Amino acid sequence: MAIKIPKLTDSMRDEFRGKLLRELVSDEFLEMARENTLPWRELMSYYHCAMMEVETKFRVLNEQFSLQYDRNPIESIKTRLKSMESIVGKMRSKNLPLTLSALEENIFDVAGIRIICSFPEDIYLLADCLLKQDDITLIERKDYIQNPKASGYRSLHLIVDVPIFLENEKRLVKVEVQLRTIAMDFWASLEHKLRYKKDIPEEIADELAAEMYDCAEISAELDRRMEAVRNRIEQETMKGEGEWEKQ
Repeated sequence: MAIKIPKLTDSMRDEFRGKLLRELVSDEFLEMARENTLPWRELMSYYHCAMMEVETKFRVLNEQFSLQYDRNPIESIKTRLKSMESIVGKMRSKNLPLTLSALEENIFDVAGIRIICSFPEDIYLLADCLLKQDDITLIERKDYIQNPKASGYRSLHLIVDVPIFLENEKRLVKVEVQLRTIAMDFWASLEHKLRYKKDIPEEIADELAAEMYDCAEISAELDRRMEAVRNRIEQETMKGEGEWEKQ
């Protein structure tokens, strides 16, 4: 009599993946984490502090522009620390030893901050303002706005070293900064959700990928047109103020 194997549902697959990942992690990394609980917690707190430092810098810049130019280039700020599972997965994919030193030296996006702007010009303005600060060191820059990914993804990525000041030392910690417009962020959020839908037939997935690429192009054109409208408004406002002063 043939044994009928039940079909796995999405929830069953997710549960299986979770159990498998926990097994993989517990064998090696979690044992190390147990033996080094305090160093692990300290390292994560350093990343959290560095993330707060960068967030504060952007909030100060936004406040300054609000006071001097009566506009806010930043729409919103999002922060995140990678989970242990995500860190382990990335280290395994890079064939790195599961040690805290290997983590610090090779994984640069443990602490991440995402700056959502209204217009593309604001992205470069804020990036330049951040990098001009004498305590910020640029480690890596990837401009996916000028050079979008094949999928259509657009964003400006920076890896920076930022100092945090502890009780008896200054420590440099790496933070990943992503700067996007509202349209870029909306597109990236949808693309991220679609990427993990594994049960979509290949031909449908290809159609959706092509549609998402078209949407990315439309979003980029919308960003350019809205920015042109903003610039025209500012020009007309300055022209009107100049004519008022002549009277």
